[in-house]
Formats: sequence, C-alpha cells, structure tokens
Amino acid sequence: MTAYFVTGTDTDAGKTLVASGLLALARRHGLTTLGLKPVASGCESTAEGLRNIDALTLLAQSTPTTPYVTINPYTYEPAIAPHLAARRAGAKPTLDALAAHVAESLAEKRDLTLVEGAGGWRVPLNDDEDLAGLAVRLELPVILVVGLQLGCLNHARLSAEAIRADGLRLAGWVGNLIDPGLSFDEAADEACYRDNLATLERTLEAPCLGIVPRLTANTPDARALAAADYLTLPTCEELR
Repeated sequence: MTAYFVTGTDTDAGKTLVASGLLALARRHGLTTLGLKPVASGCESTAEGLRNIDALTLLAQSTPTTPYVTINPYTYEPAIAPHLAARRAGAKPTLDALAAHVAESLAEKRDLTLVEGAGGWRVPLNDDEDLAGLAVRLELPVILVVGLQLGCLNHARLSAEAIRADGLRLAGWVGNLIDPGLSFDEAADEACYRDNLATLERTLEAPCLGIVPRLTANTPDARALAAADYLTLPTCEELR
C-alpha cells in the first residue's frame, strides 16, 4: 500500500482535480484506490446529510467503493476556513481524532491512497493545530499541487520549504494551469512558460508528476479522467 498527502499552494490550486486524476490513472492500471478528504467546509445539505463535492469526486474514483463517512468524516456547511466553519458548528476537530480515523482507513491497504488536505499547507484545523499535522502524525509523503499563475513560484517554494521543515518528504509536484496570464501562457510566450516550469523543477527538488492544462470537461468525473492523461503516478515502481 502506498499513501500520500495532497496539499496545494493555495485554495483552489486544483488539489481535488489532481488527486482524482491520479486515482483515475491508478484505476486504469488495475490498482485499488482510496481518496480521503478528512475535513471539508463548503458542504451542501442533502437527504443523506452534508456532502462536499470534492469528497464526492474522490469517492467516485475510489475502488472498491466505501461509505461517504469514510471519505469525509468532518463536514461543515460554510465555505470558509475549516477551523472557522467548525467553530460556527460548535465543533472542534482535533489531530488525535482525525489521525485515528485516517489511520483506520489506511489499514484497508489499497494500492494507492490519497489524503487531500484543505487549502494550503498551513491551514488551521483548530486554534492550536494545523491540518498539516495530520500528514506529520501519519508520516505521509506529500504531493504538492501548484496552481500555475503569477506569483506561484514564491508560493510553491515556501510550501515546499514548510513541508520539509516539518520533516516530511516532498514526493512530487503537479502544475495545474489556473490563469495563463503572461507567465503561464504557452501560446503567447513559450520561452517564459518554459522558464517558469524550469524554475519550479529546479527549486522544488522533487519529481514533476505532470502539468495539467485547462480542461474542457465540465463534470468532476470527466475532469478526473481528462486530468489522468497528463499525470504520472508517484514512485510508480512501488505501485506494481
């Protein structure tokens, strides 16, 4: 079993897109998969309870299937920082409880398990603990999703430094095209685009697992399958 923690350079960097794409790619290779989103805010009320679209996307790429609560045990309705959403709900998630739940899921020993964080590396879980502590507690190598846009070089490097400072291995990074602008518009300035990617490759000092362009697919499942075409599984030899 191989498990990774997926974090991003910021909110909406594309963590779920990349995580679901990697799970979809693993499924193509006939591997068992599990995608976890332990804490999620911005959930919608349904007949079955609160549901989060990112968690549902990961659930769809998890084989064999599993109950929703396994994927996403901590659900909060407001689309705000998780610790603030939890406070409004009168709850206080802790690393102890979260780590116990995720450890139980990891015991299922799927070929590839991805644990997706919320926001970036330093997002608070409560007033005293960060969600990054979950990856530290479970000693999970980290996959960093870099939202490719102006300013991402700084965000990516700071995130990588923080991950290593916490004693974890950066297993790889994925670039996800957010805003081409002038820095990441390959058609407008290919040299600048290539130079920016080269800077990321040189300074992050970890394998690039793919660059995901703007996708035309308009449903989460279709986007996961499309993203898989641009990705490489981390430490592929460990998954065979």
